[in-house]
Amino acid sequence: MRTQKFMTAVVSSLVLLSAFCTGASAAQTSFPEKPVRLVIGSAPGSGPDIISRALADRLFGAWGQRVVVDSRPGVAGVLSADLVLHAPADGYTWMMLTSQLLVATAVFPNIKFNLEKDFASLSLIGTTSFVLVVNPEIPAKSIKELIEAAKKTPLKYGSAGTGASEHLSGVLFTKLSGTDMLHIPYKGVAEAVAATMGKEVNLTYGVVPAVLGAVQSGRVRALGVTGPRRSQLLPDVPSISEAIPGYQTLAWYSVVAPTGVPEPILAKASAAISKIVKDPQFGEQLKGLGLEIVGSDRAELDKFRADQRKSITEIVKISGVDVK
Repeated sequence: MRTQKFMTAVVSSLVLLSAFCTGASAAQTSFPEKPVRLVIGSAPGSGPDIISRALADRLFGAWGQRVVVDSRPGVAGVLSADLVLHAPADGYTWMMLTSQLLVATAVFPNIKFNLEKDFASLSLIGTTSFVLVVNPEIPAKSIKELIEAAKKTPLKYGSAGTGASEHLSGVLFTKLSGTDMLHIPYKGVAEAVAATMGKEVNLTYGVVPAVLGAVQSGRVRALGVTGPRRSQLLPDVPSISEAIPGYQTLAWYSVVAPTGVPEPILAKASAAISKIVKDPQFGEQLKGLGLEIVGSDRAELDKFRADQRKSITEIVKISGVDVK
């Protein structure tokens, strides 16, 4: 009798477990069943905002569910990360993870989350270079000539702020070139470019869209891009690495979700994003950002994030930046 009751209980438990697993599996394979929120740490009209909205439009076409872009600017993306971290791990809240936020976590000492442990990779959308631009009155026409000039006469370079990616691009340049330039921080890239045009500083760094107009109008001169390859928008401007082997800094854009989202949902979201990003029409739509399209899978983004963490941490140490 006891054996019969035991077996009945076991069978009932297995039936319930099977029903639960079937229901969970169905929910995951039918994802998404409601709108997805994509949180970005930048203002409307920014690069991450433009990229996110382009992705959201195409995901709606693929899924028939809206992806709502939620702009939460502040503290280099830290506020957006904190918001996403406290969202349910059900796959319906994503974050645009950028190089800006990774740099912030390396610079600011008291951030209460861990990018690597708390956020699961979905896909690397793409990368873009910063551009080293100088005031036209600087006689240097190449990176080699700029290095020679900097060793003869003290030069000043501007950036979007202490600890910003543009600042770290300058730190790496001085380290690898053996030069010593004075860093002048500004409140954003636009101010740094204006200061370069106004001769407050001799040079600065900015992503391609931020400096392209000034370069094309002759108000600044582009000497090099910080990525490993020339930009499609500035094909005549060499990579700095052509003159300084090993030099590279990048701006990049990826999509992540809170850790704990079921694997089938992560896999489905990742595959959808990657497929859309790799569509040539998507790259053409974002051509004005100078974006080099990637569309990675989850494992590739994991590796990319680890490599970037190592690189940025080393540059921050070299810089000696202290924002405590």
